[in-house]
Amino acid sequence: MWPRKLFGLSTVVLGAAALAMARRGAMHWGATTDEVARALPGDALVARADLQSTRALTIHAGSASVWPWVAQLGQGRGGFYSYDRVENLLGCDIHSSDVVLPGHQDISVGDQIRLAPQMPLTVAVADPGAGLVLTGGILMGAMPSPWTFSWAFVLADAGHGSTRLLVRERYGYTARWAALVVEPTSLVSLVMTRKMLRGIKERAERLQSAVNAPDPSTVTAG
Repeated sequence: MWPRKLFGLSTVVLGAAALAMARRGAMHWGATTDEVARALPGDALVARADLQSTRALTIHAGSASVWPWVAQLGQGRGGFYSYDRVENLLGCDIHSSDVVLPGHQDISVGDQIRLAPQMPLTVAVADPGAGLVLTGGILMGAMPSPWTFSWAFVLADAGHGSTRLLVRERYGYTARWAALVVEPTSLVSLVMTRKMLRGIKERAERLQSAVNAPDPSTVTAG
């Protein structure tokens, strides 16, 4: 009897541990321990976060080649470089751009950046080449948003001409049931954010290569 009970208990403990590890991986994909603990621009917008994720990757390009893609984020702008088809099934009308859009490079505090046509966020921080922070909530019909939210994109010098791009989401629940909506979506957020980070990386590194390419007019025949 006791061995069976112990086996059942150990299975539960191991299962809980595996779930906790999976959740941590989803919340902190690509980020170092120091990056997870680091204070980032926009953190104060949600002073006491009930849920926070920090995800990151290294882009082998300088911030001047990364920032244009961050600056033009948004529905009706450069898109989100993620799974457009999935987003559009939900009516988001997202079309991710593969080119820098000059008309969407000037971004200022107070501007609105939309997740979908009826889902605006407000620019709280706009520091060209360094960081962009969006804030707001999600209206649910006539109800106020059940959470406050900040979404930070931070560019950090990684040395050797590379950039670390960190993306942090912070949620502060204003309704008891908010966790029932937000927390199950953490895995969805991982999938979409990972694709977005890789999409920015691909575009920025391509732009950097174009910048570094020699001008054909200056190349002389041997």
